[in-house]
Amino acid sequence: MLVRMVVRDAERIRAVEEAIAGLKAELLTVGVLLPSVRVDPVSAAGESPYPLVDLGCVNLDTAMRLTAVLHEVRR
Repeated sequence: MLVRMVVRDAERIRAVEEAIAGLKAELLTVGVLLPSVRVDPVSAAGESPYPLVDLGCVNLDTAMRLTAVLHEVRR
């Protein structure tokens, strides 16, 4: 049973890491870099189906770029 839990945990982490990689890649295509995106360690240690993605802190320039991109998408 312990082996099954380890595989499940590895799959959860792999899924969130793939999501983070995809998010970073897509944001970079529109000129937005979120340098501190990471797996939230607290939720990764818990039993939720998938860990949370911590988008981290951004500087003013990044916040303005992200706002501009989101505004363009709505148009």
